[in-house]
Amino acid sequence: QVQLVESGGGLVQPGGSLRLSCAASGFTFSLYGMSWYRQAPGKERELVAVISSVGDSTTYANSVKGRFTISRDNAKSTLYLQMNSLKLEDTAVYYCAVRVYGLRSWGQGTQVTISS
Repeated sequence: QVQLVESGGGLVQPGGSLRLSCAASGFTFSLYGMSWYRQAPGKERELVAVISSVGDSTTYANSVKGRFTISRDNAKSTLYLQMNSLKLEDTAVYYCAVRVYGLRSWGQGTQVTISS
């Protein structure tokens, strides 16, 4: 059973930083690409960043490019999202996701709030 547990969210001021983590279990983490999504109030869930199974390839939404960094530690079965230079519009619930055997699984999400 795939399980994804996000952590690291919180309240920060504009310009601040946060590091999100996603602990994965129930599948062979090192074999699958992983993603971060986010959903702001009243908006659709959007893709933020993707990383390949071995971490050698990453892609980012234009809105976070140059500010966010996705990474992974396959030995710890953990996915990360380093978020710098945070903006008000980054406020959202952040989810990690994986597609295993064609079925996408989500974590419960972690709230990130940017406010002065």
